[in-house]
Amino acid sequence: MPAFPFTAIVAQEEMKRALLIAAVDPSVGGVLVFGDRGTGKSTAVRALAALLPKIRAVAGCPYSCSPDSPAEACPHCARGRGKSHQIPVPVVDLPLGATEDRVVGALDLERALTKGEKAFEPGLLARANRGFLYIDEANLLEDHLVDLLLDVAASGVNTVEREGLSLRHPARFVLVGSGNPEEGELRPQLLDRFGLACEVTTPTDIATRIEVVRRRDAYERDGETFCAAQGKAEKALQKTILAARERLGSVSVPDAVLENAARLCLALGTDGLRGELTLMRTARALAALEGADIVSVAHLRQVAPSALRHRLRRNPLDESGSTARVARAVEEVLGAG
Repeated sequence: MPAFPFTAIVAQEEMKRALLIAAVDPSVGGVLVFGDRGTGKSTAVRALAALLPKIRAVAGCPYSCSPDSPAEACPHCARGRGKSHQIPVPVVDLPLGATEDRVVGALDLERALTKGEKAFEPGLLARANRGFLYIDEANLLEDHLVDLLLDVAASGVNTVEREGLSLRHPARFVLVGSGNPEEGELRPQLLDRFGLACEVTTPTDIATRIEVVRRRDAYERDGETFCAAQGKAEKALQKTILAARERLGSVSVPDAVLENAARLCLALGTDGLRGELTLMRTARALAALEGADIVSVAHLRQVAPSALRHRLRRNPLDESGSTARVARAVEEVLGAG
């Protein structure tokens, strides 16, 4: 059965916008979605990947290397690039119980035992290259895997030094995590690695709940027909994403917008300058999605909650949540929308 269409997802506008922004500009740094179970988090990730156009990859390459990027040659492509083909954008699940060998790769035991050869068996990071690495219940991920992800996410390269193997291969992916905050907090180091953080909640109005149930039931009864009915909307959104990618490099960010971003981060007391950088990149990607050539304060206002809510220091004197604190700062610094 085809993936549930992205355009058929009801409500959850902030989550959908964040995923589209990450699809337009992966340098934003990935998306973290925290909230109730059964609110469409994993559905949205898989729907977005199915929506994106296929990518060209070197045939037979376990890392899905691009035939147009010889400088980023993996061990396979360094021996010579053959034919290329088109493949769907990879979406790889990182399960909670995954071992380190499964994540980073390890010695191919079958070839070692049968042929006496030392060969590398690629792991999940290899499969996720040029795609999405999805971590459900990211707040429950084991610490040693978190450390691995931080290293690879920062460098875009997976380095394996074990069992007599010494190998490096590309591992650039959009990191998408989800979880339920009631089950534990995310490690600060990993939390900071996500560019955007969204909060999703169970709809409280009857009409929205009914529409969600109606669409899900129609999809499960006849997925082909349901997806075909959304085909026109899906193609239109795909064209919007492609156009935004083309436009992204020409979208300008005025100094006044950068000043507002800096003032907003100062008002919230965010650490470092990653907040301003994320605000700038996110607002620029949103402008590209909307067909604008210049980033405006309105774009900044829209993306501020998802770009900043997870970067705030704890304030024992302020009992309001991070979303409320960002909203208050946005109104004070940028004015009411």
